[in-house]
Amino acid sequence: MHRPFDESVRPHPTGDVPGPWYGGGELDPAQVDPVVLGALLDRHGWRRRGGTTGRYARWTPPGHAAGGTSLLVPESRSFPDCEDLLGEALTALARSAAPSAREVLVGLTVPSDEIRWWRDVPQGPSGAVSWTVQEQLRAAARQMLMAGALAARGRAGYYGARHRRQAQASLDGVLVGPAPGGRSLTAFVPVQSGRAVVVRLYHALQATREAADYQRATGGMEAFDAAVEAGVSRELTEAVIALVRGAEGARIALEWSPAAGVPEGCAPRNEPVEFSPGDLPALREAGARYLTDEPSVPVRITGTVVRMRRSGPRGAGTVRLRVLAGAEVPHVRVALDEDSYRTAGHAHLVGLPIRVVGRLESRGGFRRLTDASNVVPVQVDEAERDRLMKSLQENLDFFEEACQEE
Repeated sequence: MHRPFDESVRPHPTGDVPGPWYGGGELDPAQVDPVVLGALLDRHGWRRRGGTTGRYARWTPPGHAAGGTSLLVPESRSFPDCEDLLGEALTALARSAAPSAREVLVGLTVPSDEIRWWRDVPQGPSGAVSWTVQEQLRAAARQMLMAGALAARGRAGYYGARHRRQAQASLDGVLVGPAPGGRSLTAFVPVQSGRAVVVRLYHALQATREAADYQRATGGMEAFDAAVEAGVSRELTEAVIALVRGAEGARIALEWSPAAGVPEGCAPRNEPVEFSPGDLPALREAGARYLTDEPSVPVRITGTVVRMRRSGPRGAGTVRLRVLAGAEVPHVRVALDEDSYRTAGHAHLVGLPIRVVGRLESRGGFRRLTDASNVVPVQVDEAERDRLMKSLQENLDFFEEACQEE
């Protein structure tokens, strides 16, 4: 079950409530590169309308006539009045009602790569879309960001529960800004913490588009198999399906932070990657293929017992472990024979984790350990043991079977 998009992506900041993304106050003109400001204005649809060549440029908001509100932006910091002009431009941007002005400020404050999603859906009254349609866009965008974050951790056709905590953490700094009308969405991914995610998503989307074209032309799935190395996975195909489903088409565009420059191996300017309902059969087939082809993983897991269950006072049973080491998943369920089950119960009752060898099964999302063996208690320091004992006292209802057996 997917968590809401808003839990991993911070809402777009407003000018009324200064926050950490604005340093608790206004931007310092002395810290603003006029070349970066000009690049961001151009990216977000502002139009250059003259100025003194080599010295200043005049920019007007998208859709404004030549006589409307404008910004005078120096082309370099080599002129004495550069900071004054930059300060006036930043003030005008902060007061502007144009959504693009806020996006320019975000790009200046937090050097970010930008990801934009569009869905071609029917318009409602006054060009708006329904709440459900907007939520579908946000959920699909969140899935796609998570797929990129997972691929940045390592390549796999299907991740399941693996790497999710780390991937989620890498998205904590992302900002999101919805566009008017509800048919598009923009994510600002800070370069410092998230560039690896955007670069991997860039390559994965290109590979997905090429693999879908190959499948539609030849009927073969070989391109999807090779695309795993580029970061394509079941998680990504599911995200693209969610974006396209119910729409006439969808597009994803990536723009690099002008302050950080273009990453190695990526094009300076990228055309949006487009998908249509005609791509859905290939994407569904690829997702099913990734799900079934991802092999189980041999592991040696150390974890604490958080639940025990069996049908009677004796015999085999099942335990749930909170994983401490050995696998990039938060919890696993393990079926144990009677002796191993007793060992797990004893270890927990005295505040010790256990170590177990087995295979992490892809079926069920890598949440189950099969062929479990070599179950042994693991010694820990006193502080950790006290913490585990406190956890036992707070969750005694989970361990009734183990207590009754003793």
